Amino acid sequence: MQWYVDQDILSCCVALVMRGTDVVDYATFGYMDLESRRPLTEDAIFRMYSNTKIVTSVAAMMLHEQGAFELDTPLSELLPAFAEPAVLRPNASSTADLEPLAAPITMRQVLSHSAGFSYGFIEPDSVIDQAYMAAGVSAMANQGLTLETLCDRLAELPLAYQPGTSWRYSLATDVLARVVEVASGQRFDAFLRERIFDPLGMSDTDFHVPPEKQDRFTTMYAPVDLLTPMKGGLVKADDPHTGSYCRPPTLLSGGGGLVSTVADYVTFLRAIVNGGEWGGVRLLKPATLSQMRTNQLPAGVTVAFPMWEMSDTVFGLGFALKQKPGPDEPETATDEYHWGGMAGTHTWMAPRADLTGVCMTQRMPGFWHPFSHDFKRMVYAALG
Repeated sequence: MQWYVDQDILSCCVALVMRGTDVVDYATFGYMDLESRRPLTEDAIFRMYSNTKIVTSVAAMMLHEQGAFELDTPLSELLPAFAEPAVLRPNASSTADLEPLAAPITMRQVLSHSAGFSYGFIEPDSVIDQAYMAAGVSAMANQGLTLETLCDRLAELPLAYQPGTSWRYSLATDVLARVVEVASGQRFDAFLRERIFDPLGMSDTDFHVPPEKQDRFTTMYAPVDLLTPMKGGLVKADDPHTGSYCRPPTLLSGGGGLVSTVADYVTFLRAIVNGGEWGGVRLLKPATLSQMRTNQLPAGVTVAFPMWEMSDTVFGLGFALKQKPGPDEPETATDEYHWGGMAGTHTWMAPRADLTGVCMTQRMPGFWHPFSHDFKRMVYAALG
């Protein structure tokens, strides 16, 4: 990891490994910001982006355990606006090329990114993402939205495919956050604070960074050459003191809005790998977590991105699931469950190896970058 910092590919990195719930290796590399060269601190705050999705999925499954919904409950029973969305025909050339909904969207499909939603930016030339951007529901154009208004706009757009027939990374977890609000009667941030963060002592996890903590907030950088991920050179992409995280947002994004520290997030992960409980606080039953780690996609459907290779991967309820080891990985990597954030905050849990890996930086984009694969291979080589 130090090599990546020395080559100006990463500004910083935290690498942590657990065996069971015990930390067996932990190191920090690089800087809070490149301008001052202030060393990265152990209490540094990171933009978690899509690591937020795991927290949101756990929150929703807590409500599922309470009886708020079954996995095959139609989404429209909780959010009526999604009762009758139209669906783009296969190979549609415009949003006028539609077909009727064949079956209702279910909560299982929302949790597994198989409901038919999109994200609005991953395939910007696609018919569906262009429709999202035009309607202002892209994750890149969320100013002034709330979870409620985001879902209202989203419900007016067609689905990218018939629910349950494909997989597409999407705003589904933001829809899930709105479900949490409706089912609990609380704002999403209040639910997370009351039911997860405060009980686990996650005092630095929130949707913004208050002024008194901004000196601990890492600067985010972007590569000078987006198309060559291993080429050095970084430019500032978000300033800790002036960026959007410096004030409470209107959109409490369940798909990518949280900031956190390694210590906070590892506490949360300990509860996950420990069967749903940590420090006397139970989030979920072991059987529920087992279900979350079980493939929910139809036969033949796998996780696919247009810009990243993620072979032999399916999806559970909030987690990607590895069906076969990756290159240079042992058989114990099979059944690994994981997800990460766009700025390079990666977490993975390997039950067969009894290992958990956490590798965080602040590079946009930094998801599925070689640094995270190198870290994982080194961990498996040493401990797996």
